[in-house]
Amino acid sequence: MTEKVEEYAAGLAKLAEAEGELNRVADELYQLGRTVESSDQLRSTLSDRTIPASRRIGILEDLLGASASPVTINLVSMLVGAGRGSHIGPIADELIRQAAESRGQAVAEVRSAVTLNDDQRGRLKSALSSATGMNIDIVVVVDPEILGGVVAQVGDTVFDGSVRTRLEKMKERLS
Repeated sequence: MTEKVEEYAAGLAKLAEAEGELNRVADELYQLGRTVESSDQLRSTLSDRTIPASRRIGILEDLLGASASPVTINLVSMLVGAGRGSHIGPIADELIRQAAESRGQAVAEVRSAVTLNDDQRGRLKSALSSATGMNIDIVVVVDPEILGGVVAQVGDTVFDGSVRTRLEKMKERLS
């Protein structure tokens, strides 16, 4: 399946780039992929061929929201039509990796309790680039469970500045 994921990601990247929306599509697919990956029931529904494709596409369109790029919606429809709706997570991960690699960057997945604005993203990108010595592209996943702060992962390296981890460490010290 890995080879197919790479092929689908490369195809989606070419289509999105041709429309001038590679970064936006990659971000939207990545967020959608995280949602799909977090729900066994959703993955099962998306791979259930007894459910009409139009209904499965409608579910994903609802998850993407009204502000999603028409290009993203068309690509998601194509994936569902090809029977790959439940594989959106791995395909999106690979798409993000390929897009960053084409720009000479490494990908940092950043988990934050809240959406980051452009200034915050820029400062975080700069800090991670300095810390790793690499040119970094970030993808942000909103994760309220970390309470505050951020957790960033670049390859195998994790930078944990979350409030949740700080509270856990304080709790350990007090025990």
